[in-house]
Amino acid sequence: MKIMLCAAAALGLALATPTVAQNSPLIGGDYVEVTGVSIDDGHNLDYAQFLAGYWRAQEEYSKSQGWSTSFEILGNADKRKGEPDLYLIRRFKNRADGAEGERRSAMIRDHVKQSDTQMEAASGDRAKYRHIDGTQLLQVLTFR
Repeated sequence: MKIMLCAAAALGLALATPTVAQNSPLIGGDYVEVTGVSIDDGHNLDYAQFLAGYWRAQEEYSKSQGWSTSFEILGNADKRKGEPDLYLIRRFKNRADGAEGERRSAMIRDHVKQSDTQMEAASGDRAKYRHIDGTQLLQVLTFR
């Protein structure tokens, strides 16, 4: 009798599993891009000035266009060896496809009045003391 009850319970659980998988309690929401940045000694002010000027202006422009919803900078208060000094955070509702990405790039170039070559050269200058440790793209999961 016990064996039959256990078998019936196992069968019931097996049949219920696909239903649970099809009705996940989590749904995808906004995207969060997290970029880790390390800064060479003696250049914290240099990079802070870049972030407060050009970077902030670009992020405000992105928000004004509806491309992003928010941005922030997190400092690594208890940095351990190998960890970034800063985390640059950007939030947005959806990702741009190829054509939309090209359209946005053209709008940004026009907004900053710089060519891709000029923007790349400026990034190269910052790369002498600023190092991108990596970027993660995360998605907020909310409960149904």
